[in-house]
Amino acid sequence: MTRPPLPIFDDASARIKVRLAEDAWNSRKPERVSLAYTPDSQWRNRAEISAGRNLIVEYLTRKWARELEYRLIKELWAYHGNRIAVRFAYEYRDDGGAWFRAYGNENWEFDTDGLMRRRIASINEIPKGFPEREPSA
Repeated sequence: MTRPPLPIFDDASARIKVRLAEDAWNSRKPERVSLAYTPDSQWRNRAEISAGRNLIVEYLTRKWARELEYRLIKELWAYHGNRIAVRFAYEYRDDGGAWFRAYGNENWEFDTDGLMRRRIASINEIPKGFPEREPSA
């Protein structure tokens, strides 16, 4: 199974890869999202480390059960060879109606078939409407 665009990435193919990922995640369909990853894909998402499509599906199922009205935007940050770095922001509400916004970065590594074999995500999350702090002098 291949998942174009394939590495080695250029600007156009890296942007397409990012858009395809954004669209898949916004579908909130864990099985669909998992097909972009190798069967033994390694993930680090915040403090959770997992490997394999089955665990990806389990993780995303839990995530979207508690993150309602999830909406994600991904932006290409950098690319080189078979790797892409993105920055992202997403919003969601919990079942109590509170809204949250998360920001972060992801590093992706692909195999020759265009499947992601490694994903490292660093995410910061704040309640939406949280007052901005002035930097200390």
